[in-house]
Amino acid sequence: MSVPTKIQAITFAKQGGVEVIEKTEIPFSRGGPGHVIVKVHYGGVNFIDTYFRGGIYPVEKFPGIIGHEAAGEIVELPTDENVLNSEVYKKRGLSIGSRVAFFSTSTFAEYVSVPWEKAVVLPDSVTYRIGAASILQGLTALSFVTEAYEVKKGDTVFVHTVAGGLGLFFAQLAKARGATVIGTTSTPEKAEIAKAHGADHVILYKNEDTAQRVKEITNGQGVDVVYDGVGKDTFELDFEIIKRKGTIVSVGNASGAVPPFPPLKLTPKNLRILRPSLANYLVTPEETDFYGPKFFSHIADGSLKVNVFREYPFTAEGVRQSQLDLTGGKTTGKLLIKIID
Repeated sequence: MSVPTKIQAITFAKQGGVEVIEKTEIPFSRGGPGHVIVKVHYGGVNFIDTYFRGGIYPVEKFPGIIGHEAAGEIVELPTDENVLNSEVYKKRGLSIGSRVAFFSTSTFAEYVSVPWEKAVVLPDSVTYRIGAASILQGLTALSFVTEAYEVKKGDTVFVHTVAGGLGLFFAQLAKARGATVIGTTSTPEKAEIAKAHGADHVILYKNEDTAQRVKEITNGQGVDVVYDGVGKDTFELDFEIIKRKGTIVSVGNASGAVPPFPPLKLTPKNLRILRPSLANYLVTPEETDFYGPKFFSHIADGSLKVNVFREYPFTAEGVRQSQLDLTGGKTTGKLLIKIID
């Protein structure tokens, strides 16, 4: 299959509100000789997309292309002989027509050139739709419950916005490891969804005192770990609900970035705090090979459920609305952009 020299993509020429999002025709960039080229079927919507578009994170050059995960079929393989002859590349089993999901930048486009290390082969039973709906958040949750804080049987785990796409993965993975899962959400309907995905206790933060409820549930002890994707608005709360020698994992910035704080803030409870990223847990091909197949095997055998909330069209209007819905707290589970009709 020949790859076009120009492609349609969802771009932004400057940082700002959702109005800066456009659908434009741009030259296709093939990337390096170690890349695969993927014809994209679906893209996944994530908060990180809004951080780059909105100005929380810097953009190297404009126009920026929105998107950080997708799934599709490989149409070109690497040309680097060192890559093609390496055992770790051969083990991955990539070929023309391979169905893959991947996490990278600039994924809301008809074709994407991506480092081969980031492309994970999908099991036959996992669709493009589910692959795009799960790879970034799923691998984030799996690596964070393994390395940021290793969740163990008997732990008590707290997840902010537990009914969101990432929160549902945290709940399921922690529950599968034998932990008690406490989470927050905004409505009784969202609470039921979270409970169906492994949450033991769901606190309606708009109506209940979250710190008091955690004390009641844990007999005043607090939780072993907090996974916090909200950021600024919940950061102080984390210090109230965590137990002595606990771990706070700052996952995201949905309400804004966590403000600077003195290290002495950790002293009263001897706390640990981390701000990890998936990209730094899955740097080498071996690390991707460790997490990728393990994660998708859980989806393939039904032990890990993927909740897709809504699909949006591959248009500027569709992507704008997806970001408004995501940041407006109107969703549960995953939002997708359907690239190919």
